[in-house]
Amino acid sequence: MTFQLSPELAAVVDSGLLSPVRAGTPVEAAVSDAAWLAAMVEAETALVRAQARLGTVPESAAAAITAAARPERLDLVALARAARETANPVVGFVKALTAVVAAEDPAAAEYVHRGSTSQDILDTAAMLVVRRATVLIRADLDRCAAALESLARTHRDTPMAGRTLTLHAVPTTFGLKAAGWLHLVREARGRVADLTASLPVEIGGAAGTLAGYLEYADAPDDGYADRLVAAYARETGLAPAPLPWHVLRTPIADTGAVCAYLASALGKIAVDVQSLARTEVGEVTEPSVAGRGASSAMPHKRNPVLATLIRSAALQVPQLAAVLYGTMLAEDERSAGAWHAEWQPLRECLRLAGGATRTAVELLTGLTVDADRMRANLALTGGQIVSERVAAVLAPLLGKAQSRALLTRASHESADRGVPLVKVLAESPEVTRHLSPKELDALLDPAGYLGAAPGLVDRVVDGRPTA
Repeated sequence: MTFQLSPELAAVVDSGLLSPVRAGTPVEAAVSDAAWLAAMVEAETALVRAQARLGTVPESAAAAITAAARPERLDLVALARAARETANPVVGFVKALTAVVAAEDPAAAEYVHRGSTSQDILDTAAMLVVRRATVLIRADLDRCAAALESLARTHRDTPMAGRTLTLHAVPTTFGLKAAGWLHLVREARGRVADLTASLPVEIGGAAGTLAGYLEYADAPDDGYADRLVAAYARETGLAPAPLPWHVLRTPIADTGAVCAYLASALGKIAVDVQSLARTEVGEVTEPSVAGRGASSAMPHKRNPVLATLIRSAALQVPQLAAVLYGTMLAEDERSAGAWHAEWQPLRECLRLAGGATRTAVELLTGLTVDADRMRANLALTGGQIVSERVAAVLAPLLGKAQSRALLTRASHESADRGVPLVKVLAESPEVTRHLSPKELDALLDPAGYLGAAPGLVDRVVDGRPTA
């Protein structure tokens, strides 16, 4: 549904100026104020249709309310400002919606919000908003996964320096790094899919007993409450909830947790890209777009802006999710403050996670991998990157401790003299007694010491379980 912003609304809308990671992305529109209003309309009209299904509201009234209840007929700014007087947007919304319906069908207006309470409508609307956002996020995660599968397959055997504590460790492959990213993205997608499938309707009435619904329906508690929940779930496409969750805020906390995991997973990829894109490393490059990454002061720079945007979201979302976990401490049957504290962090979690995912699609589908630079960087330590391998080969011959000590001395000498490790080893009688120059050259080839990396790539890409 498309909404035309009035000049007044445009003056107060959050356009993402200070949050560029989500500016202009589909998820931004999916969680906007206009989208929340549309979800409230959907929640309210679905409720009256559910009641009509059970015969406790006239079908004609449900049809009239559904036909009249159009978001564009409601003043979004006025509703927002009216919410200051009631601490939530639903009270003013119901009043305005009732007036809209009454203008067309006064009799039908009597059935708007019948037996309901503000939290039933806003919580259900929240789940509708979450669902729409997560559908967009899942589609983008699919695209990320496809790009990573391609990178992992293409670079299954591309050797590069593995780095631990920021320094060269032993060789690995870029394919294995991409496979690790792929695993994170698949995990995130699974969590998003599970969340989407479990989002529940909220229906509990004033204090979670559904008493108002039963009273208006003139129905004893002979299963009517369960049938109403089921009918409401069918109308909204959400899941039925076993209990009203006015103060049982698991759906909100779960949403925050999934967004936090997703943002952090993408943030890990972003940090790796930033590190590999450093001038002195130069192993990957972000996709090039004219003007992107420009510095206001340094004409030569092309900054890794996509990774930077993703990382910025990853640093924020877990903190916002912590607020959502904090709001689980909701007192009594309805909270004065905890519920109200959820709304903005929830929306921010969704739009930052969604913005990061959309940005990751562009990053991963356009990432340039420089295999030649990776091979050149492997040679920076003059063979020291495979000292572990030589030590392991010599251990049965010299003893483990002696072998390690020998390679430690030889590595330090290689660095001090500025000569390749193979030259130092070739001057050691302890080594040449057991290894020929040809064998030493082979042992010190980083591409020959990739361990199980290629097979691990295959396992992840093909989705094979561990043994």
